[in-house]
Amino acid sequence: MAFALSSMQVTSPAFANHEAIPSQHTGEGDDVSPALAWQEAPEGTKGFALICHDPDAPLVKGGSYGFVHWVLYNLPGDIQELTEKTALGAAGMNDSGNIGYAGPMPPEGHGKHLYYFWVLALDHQTSLPEGLTLTELLQEVEPNLLGMNRLVGTYQRG
Repeated sequence: MAFALSSMQVTSPAFANHEAIPSQHTGEGDDVSPALAWQEAPEGTKGFALICHDPDAPLVKGGSYGFVHWVLYNLPGDIQELTEKTALGAAGMNDSGNIGYAGPMPPEGHGKHLYYFWVLALDHQTSLPEGLTLTELLQEVEPNLLGMNRLVGTYQRG
C-alpha cells in the first residue's frame, strides 16, 4: 500500500527529527518554509508532493483533524531538496485559508505540538492547479503514490 512508509529519508538542515523547529519557520518568526531534503526515493519516482500537518491542533472540520500548514506539489522527480522559502512547485491551500506555507503557531498554553513534514513520491510529474486543499491533493495523487516518509519537528509557543 502506497500510504505505508517507504525507505525514503527526509531531513532538514534547520532541525533534526523530533527536535524544535527554529522560530524563523514559525508564525511567531519570519514564517518561512524550512529547507528540506530527501534520499532513497522509490524506484520510478517522477514527481513529488509535500504536506506539513499538525495533528495536535485542537481542530476538527469536514471530518479531518489537526491543522494543515503547507501543501506543495508539481515538484519534479529529479530534485532531492527544497531551499528555505522555496519557490518551486505549486502551492496549495493551508488551513489558515491562504495559499502557501503557514508556520507553526499552536495556541498559547497548549504545549508542544508535532509537525509532520511528509514527502510523497509519485509515479508521474503532476501539473495540478495552484490552490488545492490537502483532501483535493490526496484524491489526485493517491493512485500514483509510490511511497512516502516524513520528518517530524516540534514547536511550543513561548
